[in-house]
Amino acid sequence: MAETVLIVDDERGIRESLRGVLEDEGFVVEKAESGDAALRRLATTPVNCILLDIYMPNSQLDGMATLEHIRRQYPHIPVVMISGHGTIDTAVRAIRLGASDFIEKPLNIERTLQAVRHAIQMHRPAPAPDGSDLVVGQSVPMRALRQQIALTGPTDGRVLIYGESGTGKELVALALHAASKRADQPFVAVNCAAVPEDLIESELFGHVKGAFTGATESRRGKFEQADGGTLFLDEVGDMSLRMQAKLLRALESGLIEPVGSQSARRVDVRVIAATNKRLDEAIEQGQFRPDLFYRLNVIPFQLPPLREHLEDIPALVEHFVRQFSQHYQRPPITLTEDAYEKLRRHDWPGNVRELRNLIERLVITETTSPVTAEQIPLDPAPNSVWASFQFGSLREGSEAFERELVRRKLAECDGNVTQAAEALGIDRSYLYRRIKALGISLRG
Repeated sequence: MAETVLIVDDERGIRESLRGVLEDEGFVVEKAESGDAALRRLATTPVNCILLDIYMPNSQLDGMATLEHIRRQYPHIPVVMISGHGTIDTAVRAIRLGASDFIEKPLNIERTLQAVRHAIQMHRPAPAPDGSDLVVGQSVPMRALRQQIALTGPTDGRVLIYGESGTGKELVALALHAASKRADQPFVAVNCAAVPEDLIESELFGHVKGAFTGATESRRGKFEQADGGTLFLDEVGDMSLRMQAKLLRALESGLIEPVGSQSARRVDVRVIAATNKRLDEAIEQGQFRPDLFYRLNVIPFQLPPLREHLEDIPALVEHFVRQFSQHYQRPPITLTEDAYEKLRRHDWPGNVRELRNLIERLVITETTSPVTAEQIPLDPAPNSVWASFQFGSLREGSEAFERELVRRKLAECDGNVTQAAEALGIDRSYLYRRIKALGISLRG
């Protein structure tokens, strides 16, 4: 698909000259004669790059003011500034405001094309990863999760992902998107708990200019940004009842109405939601609409906390070490066995996110490898699995105790199930069934 460049210049001759050059190179070209016109165009037209003149005396907004508006409202779009009155100070100010590049008039054709191509390349989203790169681990819960993603991803069925904070709900949503027919379309995420109540409607559905105090320009909402792709609503359980009603109408009709608008717009969006709350309890307490719950909960996913699949820690560590070593250009580190043992004995209240942050810290700060237990900034907690006592039921607590006991006996017997069964005083076949039911991996 051809990429679109928006030319913003108050001189018609320059707009037409640039249009001809860019179209000859295969670009789609949009034009605007002022900063105000550019912002109106951006509200309705997807753009890959903007060529923006600084000096526009006939525009209410000059180039710098327009740049500031664009960086606030459309931070994903690169802007190349052009000027016939360029100085070093002007160029520095433009770059500080977020411009990708700065070129002077009279424009050199090759320099201009190079600036546009480079800006687009630097802001091009990374290819969508496939699901196998996002769900790491060979424990029973992780293998089951990958199977569920492979089965559900290619459909347009709505998914509601349950899990504690830090278990990787957004990664699962990304994996579902990557496995879908929408993989080459946008994936847009919004954390419903992080957006103030008075702004969430505008965040989701957009608004028109003048809709409320501060709405100086029209803005597309997340539903429109995700049109054709996937919209991930994280922490949907924190949404107010008023917004739940508006979301329900959008899901039922496929129509969204920007704040302040008198007309609705149709969107084609697959919605994936996530929560760390018990929505059944929220429904009983009148805090969540049952009709919205049934709309979202077509296919439920349950993500286990890290303390329930500790056997995946080595795979997760290797994954994060590889990721952060490449990102920070640092040599990869390894961990000693006592370091892994310390990780396994931690309760991980922050789940996989906590482990990820720890490995990032080690990659940055540790200059020697392998890393030992003493170098890992965690407090040992040998009984942490049940000492925190954060279980919702007697069954959950009993299973946590049984899981830890079986793991320890298997470790003592070097993974020999027959010996572990004898030590526990149970039948070998029964122990195999419990190992599978508790999600314990027999791999090293």
